[in-house]
Amino acid sequence: MPNSYLNRRDFIQGLLAQSLLTGTMTTLWPGSLQAQNHSTIFKKIIPSTGEKIPAIGIGSWINFNVGPNPTLRKSRTEVLRAFFEGGGAMVDSSPMYGSSEEVIGYMLKELSYPQSLFGATKVWTSFEGQGLTQIKQSMKLWGIKKFDLLQVHNLVAWKAHLKILKTLKKEGLVRYIGITTSHSRRHNEFLEIMKSEPLDFVQLTYNIENRAAEKTLLPFAADKGIAVIANRPFSRGRLIDRYSTHPLPDFAKEINCTNWPQFLLKFIISHPALTVAIPATSRVDHVKENLSAGLGPMPDLKMRAEMAAYISSL
Repeated sequence: MPNSYLNRRDFIQGLLAQSLLTGTMTTLWPGSLQAQNHSTIFKKIIPSTGEKIPAIGIGSWINFNVGPNPTLRKSRTEVLRAFFEGGGAMVDSSPMYGSSEEVIGYMLKELSYPQSLFGATKVWTSFEGQGLTQIKQSMKLWGIKKFDLLQVHNLVAWKAHLKILKTLKKEGLVRYIGITTSHSRRHNEFLEIMKSEPLDFVQLTYNIENRAAEKTLLPFAADKGIAVIANRPFSRGRLIDRYSTHPLPDFAKEINCTNWPQFLLKFIISHPALTVAIPATSRVDHVKENLSAGLGPMPDLKMRAEMAAYISSL
């Protein structure tokens, strides 16, 4: 057995000590984290407004990029139906994702535009003058008149596009604005933008193996009151494939975990700075499985350390 697991107690004690020294024990781990109705999906607060949002959303990069195929569109519509029926809200997309926005518009129409929809997309063009045109096209594809969240995708031409997003927010055409990255190498630049711009959301990669955001981005987001979306929660499915051959640890029963997607997602959404995780799926059973991670008790600081240590031991 690897040393990382043998030293789990030291790992936990070290994390607890660090939290006490930095003052994050009280600010990041309030008792209210456990005070939830376990029969409904776990919700987190968007700091800039106080609005609550379900902590499990859905991504659309590959799973909804199915073009005009009627059979695939029908199956994806059932996925989105199950998502909304299970208490989901945030649907995240981008013009980068092929036909996904068009397919989302088709599905939303088929589902009569669920009231719980939290529509989030991005502006993604290196041509600064095309940002507004692209956003309007996204609205047309989705079949909506305003987005809940618009983000600058991977910081492409971010200065020009953020200026547009701030204007649209003032005009009431978007409720929240933000930026995204999927690359740890951009974290320094990302942090500087977080410091200088009035952002409601940031989207970044965070999962139980890729925790680089814990160093600076998540603490700063918590301090400044910026909501955080975690993309690639399963590392494009790689984490599910890797750990599905291993048993869950015994302590997973304490947070009602019966499968690996629940375990991996509960680790993410239980971080106080995290607001929503957006796993992507093309299957109804998987979307139900993902949403179930938002039910039941959430891991506290000690258990999160145990979860990370167990993963390190595999």
